[in-house]
Amino acid sequence: MKDAARKAAFAAREAAHTGDDGALARALTEALTAALAPFSGQVLAGYWPIRTEADPRPALLAHDGPLCLPVVPGPAQPLVFRRWHAKAAMEPGAYGAAIPADPVELVPQVLIVPLLAFDARGYRLGYGGGFYDRTLEGLRARGPVCAIGFAYGAQEVAQVPTEPTDQPLDLIVTEAGARRIL
Repeated sequence: MKDAARKAAFAAREAAHTGDDGALARALTEALTAALAPFSGQVLAGYWPIRTEADPRPALLAHDGPLCLPVVPGPAQPLVFRRWHAKAAMEPGAYGAAIPADPVELVPQVLIVPLLAFDARGYRLGYGGGFYDRTLEGLRARGPVCAIGFAYGAQEVAQVPTEPTDQPLDLIVTEAGARRIL
């Protein structure tokens, strides 16, 4: 069931991404920057966009706290996060995403999470590796953390197929603004 949902979600995201004349990207950046304002000074994890993912980097660079990006250490493991800044040296990482060359690891308090699809319940459909679910489960066991899904509005679906290990998001940001999940 998730495979069919992923295929449809890829198509919806690609259509939104390729149809953007720049206005959508600006609206996404403005919405994410506004959503991050209450987290001033906190350690923020973003991601390096691949394929047609919405790009969080402009909003990341507006944040006034420490920044980090995810690194996949291996199959079926939680992500680790390396320190990042605008002029950071980058190197190839897993799945085509660039990762910081700086080996210093940070523990994020706020995570911007990429996705293929999301629903109003706060569930996301990812690529199927379970990296963010494992990561969020571990971070939440240690203390408060906020997971922010970042996507085009066209990526919303009626219901994401879920499994017991799936971790919900706390907030979803699209070009229309932020939605807190209750």
